[in-house]
Amino acid sequence: MPPGPVPFPRAWGWQQQLQQRLLEDPGGPDALLLLEHEPCYTLGRGADPAFLRFDPAAPPAPLYRIDRGGEVTHHCPGQLVLYPVLNLQRHGADLHRYLRELEAVVIDLLAELGLQGERIPGLTGVWLEGRKLAAIGVGARRWISQHGLALNVEADLTGFAQVVPCGIADRPVGRLADWRPELSAAALAPLLLRCFSRRFGLRLRPPTRQEALQGW
Repeated sequence: MPPGPVPFPRAWGWQQQLQQRLLEDPGGPDALLLLEHEPCYTLGRGADPAFLRFDPAAPPAPLYRIDRGGEVTHHCPGQLVLYPVLNLQRHGADLHRYLRELEAVVIDLLAELGLQGERIPGLTGVWLEGRKLAAIGVGARRWISQHGLALNVEADLTGFAQVVPCGIADRPVGRLADWRPELSAAALAPLLLRCFSRRFGLRLRPPTRQEALQGW
């Protein structure tokens, strides 16, 4: 995990490099990027600008339209963002199943903390006592995934007021610190990685020296 918040374009570039590596060698290793972002907003490829509460020509933080599903979301420090770059043919070759498995990773993590995460039928994400803690949006090219999940741990949620998060107007966002104030994103990162690797049957290794020099 990088030592500080990462600008969105840099992390997107890392994902694209890792995705291209798997496209060229589908038998190669899956990869995970776990980080926090500098404040920004992202729109899915078909997202409706009506869910922005600001002029997109003058956003309060950088705004990016990207190649994932879903509507608008907000990223900021204190939010753990997990980007799995996987060959999904090794993990069921089913995007709907993949979304449900990402939700299950967060539900598993909350259970480890003694909390009961919830799904809402027809929606994507994870809620706790009616507040959305985790937003999920993915993309894939020839079954090689990009993007992933964002879990609010200790994030300042005020930036979410500038949008209708995920296009859902009647369900507020929340953060884990509201239930467990002692938690920090950095402290929770290893548990999130363990829950993901267990759910997807992966064995994690540290970054190579070259990856570490690139900041991954």
